Amino acid sequence: MTTTTQLAIDGGPSAVTDPLPGTLHGVLDIGEPEIEAVTAVLRRKTIFRFLNDRQTSESCRLEDRYREWTGRRHALAVGGGGTCALICGLVGMGIGTGDEVIIPGYTYIATAAACLSVGAIPILAEIDQSLTLDPASVEKAITPHTRAIIPVHMRGCPADMNAINDIAARHDLKVLEDVAQANGGTYHGTPLGAVGHAGAFSLQHYKMITAGEGGVLITDDEDIFKRAAIKHDSAMQFWADDQTWPSFAGENYRMCELRAALGLAQFDRLPGILERTRANWHMLTERTAHLEKLSPRTCHDPSGDCGITWAVFAADSPSARRFSEALAAEGVPNATIFNKRIPDRHIYNAWDYVMEKRTSDPTGWPWTQARRPIEYHPQMLPQTLNTLGRCIAIGLNQHWREGHIQQVAEAIIKVHDGLAARDEL
Repeated sequence: MTTTTQLAIDGGPSAVTDPLPGTLHGVLDIGEPEIEAVTAVLRRKTIFRFLNDRQTSESCRLEDRYREWTGRRHALAVGGGGTCALICGLVGMGIGTGDEVIIPGYTYIATAAACLSVGAIPILAEIDQSLTLDPASVEKAITPHTRAIIPVHMRGCPADMNAINDIAARHDLKVLEDVAQANGGTYHGTPLGAVGHAGAFSLQHYKMITAGEGGVLITDDEDIFKRAAIKHDSAMQFWADDQTWPSFAGENYRMCELRAALGLAQFDRLPGILERTRANWHMLTERTAHLEKLSPRTCHDPSGDCGITWAVFAADSPSARRFSEALAAEGVPNATIFNKRIPDRHIYNAWDYVMEKRTSDPTGWPWTQARRPIEYHPQMLPQTLNTLGRCIAIGLNQHWREGHIQQVAEAIIKVHDGLAARDEL
């Protein structure tokens, strides 16, 4: 399909005439079930999880749901979001001072912060056109000091877990999946988070489902679980059913019953949210698949993608910016991911305290405990910056209907054909 309609950025009519629903997910579906669940906890007045038995505790029930969903033996609910889940996972794996952990250069800054919080050194690796870790770059980043890899399933898309797990097995490394942006996604039939040694989920406001703040760590490994649980509660060994737990200083990352109740009510909404976002992603992908000047995002398992992001790539950054600006004028909110004018906390070169190796510790820990010289600089991952600079992304929502998808597809086609006709794409 080719259109000769004047682009809206040049004064023509906008392709999208109906306002599009927002791009958030779980929080937009909060309703009576969530209100009743939280109110029931307030009426009970036992907001602290360990004042309730396992059958009553909302936190225990939330953990049970994640165990059932992922098929893992252990689940740990935490109160401080995916960051705390990652920290507990790293501690559970025995990762500590001076250990190197490979992470992608495109992820929320919390992935790096979690490493630093346990004394580990984040080692940055490239992403590929899936917007997730490039296995070839991971292999190159391994040193004798590498202890773990954190693949991040960015924007709902599974990382190349077969390749990453193969690398980890050959080098005796732990794999901690960061599932913050892909709650409910799968990889060839296995729930994300259950593909590596452990998986960290986020229930923060912006995620697929929310508890306001909070997260969950899952694993099959009892030692990882027990160490993680001790880290998440400085008195965990006193609440435990037996005396076989390790004992060391922990934090207070416990989840309260109010957050757990909200997360439980939201968990029931996850299948419906995913059904709609995936249907929308497939419709939009099919209706724009013929566009020759744009290349699609690589997906390591299309059936397991959460369907929350439609992403394509232009030939270069200027073309991507032109496309993005023209598409916005047509009424489609979108973004180029890497824009030098806008610091993005998801892109490594905006992580100021990592780039500059800043720390709150007067000794300079953990940087002073690195086992080899570690340097960072803003251009250190050129493949990542090039990939992000060429990417145009649209956030999808479960409240989009076929009419919304049709108008968005028409806008994309209109901009593609209009810019291509004058060699600007």
